[in-house]
Amino acid sequence: MKYPSWEEIKRGTIDNTYSFMNPRYFPMIAEDMPTFMGRPHATKPSELKGSDVVIIGAPYVAGWGGYMGIGSEEWLAAPKRIRQQSIRYGSGYIQELDLDVFEHLNVVDYGDANIPPECLTEPTAENVLRAQAAVEEKVNHAMEVGAVPVVIGQNSPCGSFAIAKVVSERTKGKVGCVSLDTHWDIAPLDKLTMDPRIAGSDSWKYKTYEFLDNFDQKNLVEIGERGMLEDKEMVRMFLEKGTNFYPMWKIRSELGIDGLIKELHHAYDGTEAVYCHWDMDILGGAGPAPGDILGELAEPYGMSDYEIIRLAHEVGKKGISALSFICIPPGSAVTYRVLVYVIMFMCAGLAIHQQK
Repeated sequence: MKYPSWEEIKRGTIDNTYSFMNPRYFPMIAEDMPTFMGRPHATKPSELKGSDVVIIGAPYVAGWGGYMGIGSEEWLAAPKRIRQQSIRYGSGYIQELDLDVFEHLNVVDYGDANIPPECLTEPTAENVLRAQAAVEEKVNHAMEVGAVPVVIGQNSPCGSFAIAKVVSERTKGKVGCVSLDTHWDIAPLDKLTMDPRIAGSDSWKYKTYEFLDNFDQKNLVEIGERGMLEDKEMVRMFLEKGTNFYPMWKIRSELGIDGLIKELHHAYDGTEAVYCHWDMDILGGAGPAPGDILGELAEPYGMSDYEIIRLAHEVGKKGISALSFICIPPGSAVTYRVLVYVIMFMCAGLAIHQQK
């Protein structure tokens, strides 16, 4: 599967199909990277004033030369490619909901976090912390103006713990969490650096509840894990501490999407803020592209693209403080469009929430 070039996307010549991009102006962040949905490009914190949602890219890969059998360049391209695919949509009007998001919300693209280049090639503990700090800085800028940061990342801690940490620091009361994932990410120690300070790919959720005092497992809604991947003692420890766990087996055999939505209240009961984290390896081949594009991350009977989009819309309707993504399946244009839908349907939910 070969992802098209920016020139092919602009011309609409892929397979000689019709281009859906309207002949319109859209701001550019880089030569081959437009802003998300053609929204205004903020280049400094003062330009975020009045925004409701702030898009932030966090292109970061945790590994020496690749991740899970796929080259780093494919993972790192996700924030750019999602922006590229978003330009095919001429407006913020969602026909299914008869709602134009941009009539209700000021969505701004704040570009990518300033992650030092060496942090992408030399993942020492100190460099990982520097990369994390770069994301925290932009998330802080968004939250300072009362906006919801939407961070398009690829690996932890830059697409997960960095956002949870800022939400925690800016919230006096408890913080709930809605997490979609194939893996629990609750190893006590980061396997890449073996440094206890690092909230890495397989440990970020464990570190969230170790380091952030106002995150409580009783307000964690954990969705999607399945199969023979986890350490039973660690899973049982999280369950004993009150985690609300909805594996794909329970969703498929009992709850369905409507029943699952009713369970989201656990993240909101008694909390002041809710952080949402979508690990997109949850698709696992159940979306519009084969699971094999995820390399070693792919697992059977994942969540469907509709279910992921629907959940984003429902948490938006309830109100959230931040949303972030990691492990976005690389290389598939239509899978990047799924992310555009997830963000836009979440924003539509926020618009409905604000009207209540």
